[in-house]
Amino acid sequence: MTRAPSVVLGVGGGIAAYKACELLRLFTESGHSVRVLPTDAALRFVGAPTWAALSGQPVHTDVWSDVHEVPHVRVGRQADLVVVAPATADLLAKAAHGLADDLLTNTLLTARCPTLFAPAMHTEMWEHPATRANVALLRERGAVVLEPAVGRLTGADTGKGRLPEPPEIFEAALALLRRGALAPDLRGRRIVVTAGGTREPIDPVRFIGNRSSGKQGYAFARAAVARGARVTLVAANVTLPDPAGVDLVRVGTTEELRAATVAAAKDADVVVMAAAPADFRPAVYADQKIKKSPGGDAPVLTLTTNPDIAAELGERKAAGQILVAFAAETAGGPEALANARDKLVRKRADLIVLNAVGEAIGFGTDTNAAVVLDADGSATTIDMTSKDRLADAVLDLVADKLPPDTD
Repeated sequence: MTRAPSVVLGVGGGIAAYKACELLRLFTESGHSVRVLPTDAALRFVGAPTWAALSGQPVHTDVWSDVHEVPHVRVGRQADLVVVAPATADLLAKAAHGLADDLLTNTLLTARCPTLFAPAMHTEMWEHPATRANVALLRERGAVVLEPAVGRLTGADTGKGRLPEPPEIFEAALALLRRGALAPDLRGRRIVVTAGGTREPIDPVRFIGNRSSGKQGYAFARAAVARGARVTLVAANVTLPDPAGVDLVRVGTTEELRAATVAAAKDADVVVMAAAPADFRPAVYADQKIKKSPGGDAPVLTLTTNPDIAAELGERKAAGQILVAFAAETAGGPEALANARDKLVRKRADLIVLNAVGEAIGFGTDTNAAVVLDADGSATTIDMTSKDRLADAVLDLVADKLPPDTD
């Protein structure tokens, strides 16, 4: 029988501690064995009986309980993953500097598995130089520290520092578990990912769009975060939950997508153009809803061509930057391959991901298949799989092409 993955869930003393209950439930209901290690401060927000009932395991904060089992060493050694959510400024500081004054911080020192921190604190605390230095040190050592979400904080305050939503922390954790002992090979890299489909307005109520859901782009964002990258996600009309740990920029039209992506790409190591920009837009926008004529004749819609964002990025590409373009084709076989190779050259991309799209194919599904063409002439086939696994397979190719990090 396969052993259930062992997860240590550390809970810091912040108001967001109650959200860790949902995260714990997601782990246990998906077959993971979870040991909860709260801090004393966390127990002021959620009591030990709650954690014990939800996890089915004993809950202690100190190293003196069940001391014959040496828990301060054993728990970390047996873990496949350690997740700390919420990770307060205090916990990040202790972890960065090796302080060990309770069971959780001792476990952080003894664990040799991947570690994921999901910070939650007020904006001023997150932006303080001490916190930024501690986060940088943890990332340098191979831990994955998510970027906090932007939103409502304690009281009436709003800003960056909100705990990412538990389902998205869970997805980030699953991505780390899939990688196992593999090092975060994109640590310190800045990656821009585009996702979704743009909409070009015809009038105040109508638009030209496409079927793209954004699922593949969001999968790339999650995979890159799990591999240690700083990710900017430019999302066009996507209704999916925000992935944990990304800087999210929302856009609507192709021109908005172009502006946001060009700006973000200036200091990026990798740009993944997974969005589906509309190729055309109406030449004239009607500022009032277009009415049916008495005779029922349909209006004639004149279109103009949108900018080719990937081609512009290819032309602007700095030395060492990797551009991943996409070729969504309804045709198959040699014609699709020829079209993709032509796009690879025209857009000056390093890789182009060729995948089939259409009604119920590619767009909106949870699975995908692709052929990845390399500028060096090679090709890699990725058979039908989850979009998360496809994203990881493409990022494997990206990681091989990146120049050494000199920072």
